[in-house]
Amino acid sequence: MSHESSGGRKVAGATYTRAGQGYFEKRTLKRSAGVWGLWGLAVAAVISGDFSGWNFGIGFAGFGGMLIAFAILVLMYYGMIFSIGEMAAAMPHTGGAYSFARSAMGPWGGLITGAAETIEYVATTAVIVYFSASYANGILESLLGITLPGWVLYIILYGVFIALNSAGASISFRFAIVVSIISIGILLVFTGMAIFSPALDWSSLWNIAPDPGWNEFLPHGVLPILFALPFAMWFFLGIEELPLAAEEAHDPVRDIPKAGFWARGTLIVTGLLVLFFNTALIGSEAMGAPDQGEPLLNGFRAMVGDQAAAVLALFALIGLLASLQGIMFAYGRNMYSLSRAGYYPQFLSLTGKRQTPWVALIVGAVIGFVALVVLDVLATLNEGAGALAGAIVLNIAVWGAVLAYLLQMISFVILRRKFPNAHRPYRSPWGVPGAVLAAAISALIFVGFLLNPTFGPAIIAIVIVYVVILLGFALFFRHRLVLSPEEEYALSGGQHGDPQAEGYDAMEKDVFGERR
Repeated sequence: MSHESSGGRKVAGATYTRAGQGYFEKRTLKRSAGVWGLWGLAVAAVISGDFSGWNFGIGFAGFGGMLIAFAILVLMYYGMIFSIGEMAAAMPHTGGAYSFARSAMGPWGGLITGAAETIEYVATTAVIVYFSASYANGILESLLGITLPGWVLYIILYGVFIALNSAGASISFRFAIVVSIISIGILLVFTGMAIFSPALDWSSLWNIAPDPGWNEFLPHGVLPILFALPFAMWFFLGIEELPLAAEEAHDPVRDIPKAGFWARGTLIVTGLLVLFFNTALIGSEAMGAPDQGEPLLNGFRAMVGDQAAAVLALFALIGLLASLQGIMFAYGRNMYSLSRAGYYPQFLSLTGKRQTPWVALIVGAVIGFVALVVLDVLATLNEGAGALAGAIVLNIAVWGAVLAYLLQMISFVILRRKFPNAHRPYRSPWGVPGAVLAAAISALIFVGFLLNPTFGPAIIAIVIVYVVILLGFALFFRHRLVLSPEEEYALSGGQHGDPQAEGYDAMEKDVFGERR
């Protein structure tokens, strides 16, 4: 039931206004990706996790604890990607997590979930920029004896990849395929070199001195496995962005679930190779140290020395840059969809001639850049804190991801009951139990964040961001929503599915009546 309110229509606790002439024409996306383009996007988004970030988990839980954390996350991501695949096939529009939660839990649920993904992807991009700068300076110092200020490298990296992602979706997908293949090749070369290297020492996996009552497998006990889970997520975090490409995939119903399946298998293999071989080259104690910002580079150094390692690290940097492209794509589409529906300022969803959300890409980059500079300043004021900067932003990214995962799995269960007759061309083989399993593990990681005082700064930062977003919605944006495809699907009970087949204003007459 809806009624007139302030020139719009009040539905589900929110006020909808007419999109207006030409609104969606200024916010168009172009279908450019087949299954391998989507596979490349998913792998590219994640592959940097094999190069940096994951290793901090070993410092908490030891190698054995990290291995257990990896196994737990394989289960979580199987249950989650199957569930997301079903929802994405039923809702082939760009909203992704926001869209699923909007249909299941209303506008507030959609915003809270969508904002969690915004935090996840903007922060993940910042983490990758941070680690890419760390790698770049390691290479420059080894080859040329110079280092650049972090902020200079941040500007260069953000600038180049905003340009790449703004150049057109087809270019982005082709780039993703190429850099994903190159990154996998680098990891296979690394593994091959490690197998024949005298530096490889399997006993060093267990070189962390155990606490009293524990052993080398779990040197600090069972509880720290909880604290390792957020870092183990770095092997997979970002694969869930696939639904954000729904309006740019040639056949999202078929290709998104298939690309998710193949990408997940690819990432399990590459993650295990790095976890075992990189750690056996460096040793668990050194691998888990808080200043270990470029573990793969240090693995190359252990095998071939500084100079040759720096040359090889130039190739390793490609893996980080692959993820920079993939995750920047994700935050651009996430912010685009929330803006197009009116949850965020509507100018963020403008696409321009190349049909890419260039405004959202720039705004997300500015936010990430400012966060990194602030962390750098704090690090200079607090001696010894510099090494923690990357870990803090990483924690912000993972916390946003965990919250988005949990809410998406809850949405899956609700939608099975709420929209039982909605068309579901792909169904999760694990069904509701798979979603419940993924939700339970997500909740476990969430609890781990709350129990670990190390994650305190990240949680405080996220709470501040959420307060600003929710206040903005409650006081302003809630009264200016637009009937975007995600909103139409939710309001129609799943009857309006494909916006490019049905039109982007299919429900305006139903809600507002005939134009006068």
